[in-house]
Amino acid sequence: MTVMVEAPVRSGGVRALWAGNPQAVVQRGLIAARSSSWAVVLSGFFEPVFYLLSMGIGMGALIGDVTTSGGVEVSYAAFIAPALLATSAMNGAIYDSTWNVFFKLNYGKLYEGMLATSLGPLDVALGEILYALLRGLLYATGFMVIMQLLGLNLAWTAILAIPAVLLIAFGFASLGMAVTSYMKTFQQMDWINFVLLPMFLFSATLFPITAYPEWIQAIIMAFPLWHGVELVRGLTTGILTPDMWWHVLYFVVMIGVGLVFTTKRLRALFLD
Repeated sequence: MTVMVEAPVRSGGVRALWAGNPQAVVQRGLIAARSSSWAVVLSGFFEPVFYLLSMGIGMGALIGDVTTSGGVEVSYAAFIAPALLATSAMNGAIYDSTWNVFFKLNYGKLYEGMLATSLGPLDVALGEILYALLRGLLYATGFMVIMQLLGLNLAWTAILAIPAVLLIAFGFASLGMAVTSYMKTFQQMDWINFVLLPMFLFSATLFPITAYPEWIQAIIMAFPLWHGVELVRGLTTGILTPDMWWHVLYFVVMIGVGLVFTTKRLRALFLD
């Protein structure tokens, strides 16, 4: 006697998008990571450390103190260290939510298999983003230890920089996955690096934003990394202002937009 097993039926509404099991996607990523090269993972951590040692400490000896946006003078190393911390979280999250997702989407065909189970597109999106957060957290925690050893955490509020960089990583991971879901070729993926490099250089990471004309400052303030840098810098230096809540709100909106677009895109590609 042949028994027919029906595939899980998706009903409308929230259950068509969400099965409440994003941890299954995270677990799959952790198992797959066992066979990956840890040298590639560690390289993302050492990059900001080298920047800090060469520019923050080496060039900092020539530059001296720098005035922050809050009007307080700090050493050059203490000025760029929180910016590099935010950049480290961004890089860790972006790598996993863009290139890894690109291969799974266009070559590994993993999402088709995932969505053939009870998992919904929101489960897949959240699972991939949470996995990307793990890399961002790994980079940020290691870099925070380096900052503490070098005496660059100037206030007790620096401990709050860890949840802050998680928020930053969450924002970049969700938006990065949303953008990657529309990418079809390697040439298109190059646009991601084309955007990230100038954003890193000009988001008040290596010198104050006041060095630019006002019209350029307005453009820089639209960059997500600038908001992340200002948020983390305020926490590590102890210069707390009400404007920091605007930076938090920026990333909350960024996360929401990324999740909505990613969920809709995955559903359009594999379910509709």
